[in-house]
Amino acid sequence: MRYIGTHANHPFASASEAVLLGMVPRGGLFVPEFIPRLEADTLAQPNYLETSRRIMGAYFTDFAPNVLDECLRKAYNPENFHTPDVVDLTPVGRRRFLLELFHGPTAAFKDIALQLMPHLTNTAKALTGDRTHTLILVATSGDTGKAALEGYKDAEGISIVVFYPDGGVSEVQRLQMTTTEGRNTKVFAVRGNFDDCQTGVKALFLDSNLRDYLGGMEIKLSTGNSINWGRLAPQIVYYIRAYALLAARSEIKMGDEVDICVPTGNFGNILAAWYARAMGLPVRKLFCASNKNNILTDFFQTGVYDTHREFHRTSSPSMDILISSNLERFLFEIAGRDAERIKPWFLDRFRTGRFEIDADTKKAIDALVIPGWADEPRVFAEIKTVYEETGKVIDTHTAVASAVSRDAGPKDGPATIIASTASPFKFSGDVYAAIAGRAEPDEFAAIEKLSGIAKEPAHRAVRGLKERPVLHDGVLSISQMREAVIGFAEGVKNKV
Repeated sequence: MRYIGTHANHPFASASEAVLLGMVPRGGLFVPEFIPRLEADTLAQPNYLETSRRIMGAYFTDFAPNVLDECLRKAYNPENFHTPDVVDLTPVGRRRFLLELFHGPTAAFKDIALQLMPHLTNTAKALTGDRTHTLILVATSGDTGKAALEGYKDAEGISIVVFYPDGGVSEVQRLQMTTTEGRNTKVFAVRGNFDDCQTGVKALFLDSNLRDYLGGMEIKLSTGNSINWGRLAPQIVYYIRAYALLAARSEIKMGDEVDICVPTGNFGNILAAWYARAMGLPVRKLFCASNKNNILTDFFQTGVYDTHREFHRTSSPSMDILISSNLERFLFEIAGRDAERIKPWFLDRFRTGRFEIDADTKKAIDALVIPGWADEPRVFAEIKTVYEETGKVIDTHTAVASAVSRDAGPKDGPATIIASTASPFKFSGDVYAAIAGRAEPDEFAAIEKLSGIAKEPAHRAVRGLKERPVLHDGVLSISQMREAVIGFAEGVKNKV
């Protein structure tokens, strides 16, 4: 399997090269040269590890099977994921099922890819003979940052810098990041929102002078965001595994169609569902669920992507995004992999903050994607409704998806898989307020009260968090991100 760029401006790359580069150096994102077909026996595999081996093996063909197997075993084991099969499915009525993706070490779906990514990175370096030091840059709206830090901390030959929006994440998310240990980690708050952080990181990757300066110290940049194909590919697996679990539990028959509903910000998680469908998974519709920052809902309804709009801080901060990076991959695929068609759209977005797709592309999207959004009152109401109907406690991001699937889904439609992307204990203040009808201003008191309501212990990711010392307290302007990376890199060079 080789990889191509969405702007057709880069030679073919191996999977290893795509992982190490992160994004195409001259702009654009890597996608597989072709989409492999889903083999029938993949759905019959006995566990998550075996399913991963089949799917990842199709995309990472330059990894010897035994080498890939070692990477997968290091990532998907009971020490990292405290559930028998990495993910789990919970029914929530009317043929709706929560795909629980938060049983990893940081209580968010990002763990599933980011427990694997460091092993993919080091293997890729070995395969390509790359002896340089890898510096991972991550922009986060809350969950990716801690998951990446947890995956990469103390990894040999790798360091990581995480940028998060100052005041734009939950208190638990902030403390998860700023208390991270590890000799190779650094975390900065950035004055701005997630889009500012993400735009800043992309600019660093496109900065040839920075690249040359770091190269002189034998340091190369890569990324742990879902703009890196190595981050995105493992997410394909859990949709395929979810379908297999539904069939194994006789909730569906093999070959039955399902709908998939995903709370969406940067578009990577729902794009993984699209790739699962493109591989042959029987998926009827994809529900793209947005919070009050409903730029994607408007785009899918009108065909116009316009970033000139108010930015809202919400109770689902991981979705507080106006520039969805993985939309570029999706449009590349939907537009028939025509780089010349999509390049002007993203050039327009860069220049003017706006672009409009053509009628044929819009028609192809309409046949597959059902957009919807939920405002804050609707999110809180959905959390309470799900609890009253099922006794299940869900987080704010999952509530966005649950509300959209409830409101927009056909009453006689197929089974719906709802991506449950984070533990409710990461957003306990809002979740507790939604269920109890009153606020608990102390986030950690809310965790204890929510534990009583849920009748289960708080997720291990938040237990003892309040007592951990803060190790990263830097706050930057956007213009200082480059200087911060250089300063950290120079410190790394002195240690190597």
